[in-house]
Amino acid sequence: MKQFIVLGLGRFGSAVATTLVELGHEVLGVDNDEERVNDLKDEITQAVQADITEERVLKELGVKNFDAAIVSIATDLEASILVTMMLKEMGLKYIIAKAQNNLHAKILKKIGVDKVVFPERDMGARIARRLITPNIKDYVELEPNYNIMEIKALPEFVDKSLSELDLRNKYGINVLAIKRNNGFNISPRAKDVIKKDDLLIVIGETKIITELAGKANH
Repeated sequence: MKQFIVLGLGRFGSAVATTLVELGHEVLGVDNDEERVNDLKDEITQAVQADITEERVLKELGVKNFDAAIVSIATDLEASILVTMMLKEMGLKYIIAKAQNNLHAKILKKIGVDKVVFPERDMGARIARRLITPNIKDYVELEPNYNIMEIKALPEFVDKSLSELDLRNKYGINVLAIKRNNGFNISPRAKDVIKKDDLLIVIGETKIITELAGKANH
């Protein structure tokens, strides 16, 4: 079990906080809006109303003792940057921060944020990918050009082993896992055979995986 602190309980912050609790972790949610705090007090480990832009408040909350902090106050750039700087100075282990735009993201990265997220943009990208390439079921962006993607097995993959497909040499991608019905093979071997309707979790260059997955739509 890990301990997280979520600073800012808007839609994104609330979603992160409640999901972490559902996954079995402890979460302290903080916001200066009493209504937001009251809405979450029964859904997360602890919800506190406080002004997170005050250094004294962050110290009293014991932020440096948490495994990670999620800064979810992107609409107020000054507050977002100020809070993030204070968290870094207090020695927090890992910081995720929501950014409003590219400039905001650059500043956050310069401060030392470990992960910058654009929730609305990322969700829009997911929806767009699914519309254009339905064969891509889900993906996790590692960096702009590389992703981990979940794709449906192409017809040409069916009844062939991973060694026969040789995806690493042909396309420069690796199969990390295979989902079949309710099963999950997290250590696929070269001799494992792909079946119809299998889902493959692959890692590689975004463009190549997207093009490969798109073949199933033609």
